[in-house]
Amino acid sequence: MLTPFKNEFPFPNFAEERSRSRMEEALTSVTAQTGHTYSLVIGGRHIETVQRSQSRNPSRLDQVIGIACESPAEMVDAAVQAAQDAFPAWSHLSTEERARYFVSAAAKMRRRIYSFAAWMVLEAGKNWTEAYADAAEAIDFMEYYAREAIRLQRSHPTIAMTGEENDFFYLPLGVGAVIAPWNFPLAILVGMTTAAAVTGNTVIMKPAEQTPVIAAKFMELLEYVGLPPGVVNYLPGDGEVVGEALTAHPQVRFVAFTGSREVGVHIYARAAVVQPGQKFLRRCILEMGGKDAIVVDENTPLDLVAAEVVASAFGFQGQKCSACSRLIAHTDIYDELLQKVIELGRKIKIGDPAQYGVYMGGVIDAAAHKKILNYVALGRAEAKLVMGGVDTEDQETHGYFVHPTIFSEVDPQSRLAQEEIFGPVLSAIRAESFEHAMEIANGTDYGLTGALFSSSRAHLEYARREFHVGNLYLNRKCTGALVGVQPFGGFNMSGTDSKAGGPDYLLQFMQGKIVCERW
Repeated sequence: MLTPFKNEFPFPNFAEERSRSRMEEALTSVTAQTGHTYSLVIGGRHIETVQRSQSRNPSRLDQVIGIACESPAEMVDAAVQAAQDAFPAWSHLSTEERARYFVSAAAKMRRRIYSFAAWMVLEAGKNWTEAYADAAEAIDFMEYYAREAIRLQRSHPTIAMTGEENDFFYLPLGVGAVIAPWNFPLAILVGMTTAAAVTGNTVIMKPAEQTPVIAAKFMELLEYVGLPPGVVNYLPGDGEVVGEALTAHPQVRFVAFTGSREVGVHIYARAAVVQPGQKFLRRCILEMGGKDAIVVDENTPLDLVAAEVVASAFGFQGQKCSACSRLIAHTDIYDELLQKVIELGRKIKIGDPAQYGVYMGGVIDAAAHKKILNYVALGRAEAKLVMGGVDTEDQETHGYFVHPTIFSEVDPQSRLAQEEIFGPVLSAIRAESFEHAMEIANGTDYGLTGALFSSSRAHLEYARREFHVGNLYLNRKCTGALVGVQPFGGFNMSGTDSKAGGPDYLLQFMQGKIVCERW
């Protein structure tokens, strides 16, 4: 019997010598392993392809983290076939046996957590704490979903009927695609893959093009614990090639995706089309981003708020779907709060996150860098620049750095306040009243996370009812959901609100069956 679930928390304090030394040792070890080539893994076979791409450190562009073989479109058929071949035996295992593979993987990742974190520092540009938290969340997902799968495999009671036995239970769907993002390249990849596989499905795992090495390390871990060939297949490659083929394949029964609204909507439309030979309606589990707001009323201690705003807006360079992109403050405290946020923001250390004490590294790639700077230019025309907005680094030799940037007096209907930027750009918006602030907060197409800081019980209760987001935080920052504690997912154009890390999530990957026998 498994012990009760417990989060990998709290995270280490890197100001302490022991934790700092462990991270430095892991970074040294991982750096020595960079530059290797990673093949596809299909049905347990390692396959090298001609087309390859380099994964580079976004904070040190001269450092090649690894070389990923890219899958051509025709390899998708081979991967789906391998997953189909593995499905009967895998789905017929007991749930407990399937769960043990992932509990074992979690235990081994726990022993190597500093190494996994170090890979994310180098390949994704995360600082030490963000990288460690990502790896810890991956462990949490494996441990939590293993236990949830065991809970859900039990027969579920129905209303008793004399003379009959009625048995209601869940079955896996079949072969599925997991299309993962680069911003949580381990945690979200591991979470979606584990949820699909532990419930009896088989998986084609497509990592983000920017972070294939971290995904390859997870694939190595699954092979190390003896996961049967074909249960999880590793298929890196271009989204327009691999992703397109997977989302319309007539044997792919579900798509689990985390990424941009644009791509998510495209997948949703593409997956809805019934292909020749397809005998089912394909499911989509989509998490697509947000335009998250922190609302501050006039009855709030501002020092705490300022620290939470800065952490929410600029943690991991603002590259979180849950990041605070809008600060909506009551006019009575707007100027004072904004000044405190600016003062803290100016203390942020930017540079190579492999170095202890660096808070912000480079944004993920050249496309992201260009997009963010375009929004900064737009903000100069739409609002008042009060911090940042400069670009002093040489991107050709150093990294894709963007300084934390704040605009004030932002129009709530402007592009700056409506569109997801996915970078360290914060829009400060003035509200004339609490009700006005809530109207602004709800005034976008998204509904992922939000936060309210207030000492008014009436305002807190109003937000519980009317702040229309999937994850609402009262008197704390709007990032940092923990598995099992704050199930994660949002409303409207933020996705299908499937609530990752919660008790309902695994049902997305299963179908219910009732068997009635009359005596």
